[in-house]
Amino acid sequence: MKTIQHKFVEFIPDKLEEGVLYISIEYCTAIHKCVCGCGNEVVTPLSPTDWELIFNGKSVSLSPSIGNWNFKCRSHYFITRNKIRNARQWSSWEIKEGRKDDLKDKEKYFKKGKN
Repeated sequence: MKTIQHKFVEFIPDKLEEGVLYISIEYCTAIHKCVCGCGNEVVTPLSPTDWELIFNGKSVSLSPSIGNWNFKCRSHYFITRNKIRNARQWSSWEIKEGRKDDLKDKEKYFKKGKN
């Protein structure tokens, strides 16, 4: 199992290091290079409808999993307590359904906030 280090920053650096998850609390985002080694930058917005960051004082976790469906590598993995756990690839149908579910969840969340 691979690991990833974390760095809390105000601004995301121009050049990202492999194996580092950069976290900007001020801008509610985290970014890292794809753990498969393809070099793509993976942005994970931190919000109630996107990813949740857990910092236990020593390590970080992101939830839910990270599915890089728009990248050629289509990598899928979890970051839990600075450890990378690869997950199975999703089919095109699963990706489509997952995106629909995400959209429904966002609509429900924002509709709820208007009441």
